[in-house]
Amino acid sequence: MLRNIQVKVILIYTVLGMLLIATLGGFYIVQLANISEYTTTERTQPEYQIQIQQQIENAKVTTISAVAIFGGISIILGIWVSKAFISPITKLMKNVPRIGQGKNKTEVDELADAFGIMKKEIKGNVNEVNRQKNQIETILLHMNDGIIAFDMEGKITHINPAAVEFLHLSERENTFDRIFAKLNIDINLEKTVYLENWTSSEQRVHVGDRYLNILFATFKDENERPSGVMAMIQDITEHVKLDNMRKEFVADVSHELKTPITSIMGYAETLVEGEYDKETQDKFLGVISSEAKRMAKLVSDLLTLSRYDNNKIQYEATEFDLGELVKKCQEKLQIEADKKNQHTECFVTANVPPVIANKDGIERVILNILSNSIKYTPEKGNIKIYVGFVYNDAYVKIIDNGIGIPEEDLNRIFERFYRVDKARTRELGGTGLGLSIAKEILNQNKGSIDIKSKPGKGTEVVVRIPTKK
Repeated sequence: MLRNIQVKVILIYTVLGMLLIATLGGFYIVQLANISEYTTTERTQPEYQIQIQQQIENAKVTTISAVAIFGGISIILGIWVSKAFISPITKLMKNVPRIGQGKNKTEVDELADAFGIMKKEIKGNVNEVNRQKNQIETILLHMNDGIIAFDMEGKITHINPAAVEFLHLSERENTFDRIFAKLNIDINLEKTVYLENWTSSEQRVHVGDRYLNILFATFKDENERPSGVMAMIQDITEHVKLDNMRKEFVADVSHELKTPITSIMGYAETLVEGEYDKETQDKFLGVISSEAKRMAKLVSDLLTLSRYDNNKIQYEATEFDLGELVKKCQEKLQIEADKKNQHTECFVTANVPPVIANKDGIERVILNILSNSIKYTPEKGNIKIYVGFVYNDAYVKIIDNGIGIPEEDLNRIFERFYRVDKARTRELGGTGLGLSIAKEILNQNKGSIDIKSKPGKGTEVVVRIPTKK
């Protein structure tokens, strides 16, 4: 705007100057024309000389007047320009030091200060928004649950790595319909948004080896209008497995208790209904007694596991020699080994530090593992026991050349009631709870158990127990 005013002033000033110059030029031309009309003779006459002199004087007066008028206009324009442009600039320059010191602030200065404060507030708000955005993105990035946000057109506006991993998404699968069509989920974006209370907002799917629970929720804008859909994906694989294990556990307990009860009831009813000789009666009573003992052992093992699950077992950790305990366990089971002509050996490394644990619990673990080795090792088999020390743990290693365990069963042998060969295990009197109890006991004593095996070649079991520091 200032520049336009300056241009206008210069143009006006130039036009006025040109008009004055043109007027003077015209006046001189007229005077010269008048003088040129006189002849040479007339110019020498006194009366004509007076007229010529008068015309020259008029020209001088006109020139002086024009110059005076032009000078006056120049002075007026100079004063106006000075007041309009130069004075404010000069005043501003004089007030610069005072403005820097906060003195004599004008409205312009206050406005400038207000803009400065506003700029700082806006910058602070932008920084806060960026901080919150980065915080939310960091949370979503490291969440264990998957998050996918869709706009009203079904396009992805945000997705975290967990969702990509859970659903095995590719770059092509980038819309609502494509993603959930791949998962065979019958769901519609519009129905989810506008019929939220009438459609199912939760879906359970099986993707690969995972079980996923997908929850759909509509989010709204500042005017409370739907602006998109959020899909939250939870990995419930462990929950499903635990639920299946619980169902299997109930079924196995029912089956394990039903079998001996059925045998007891059948033989008892047979004895009551008929008369049998002494030998038959003794045989039937022997079966009843055996099944009753088996049921009692099963109930006892279940109660033990229940107490471990509820942390109701109070035990006192004592210091004892692990090598001596293992040798006593070997002696207790030697009769069982001799029945199958098995060769057992125990090697104890010198200077094994004492361990601090529940002695009765550790004895039960060793007896259970040795008993399994004897049961599942054929006649004339070999069982070797090593007791040693590594780092801060004492260990017991039991190696046999028995039937072994298939690789696919190794990950499940500590599950309750899980048996590799169920028929043979029942025949040998096992309940399927021994290794589960052993693992619980070792966990309580800060120990560990590891099993390696190959079918037909044998099994190696290593038990580690912390030693006295």
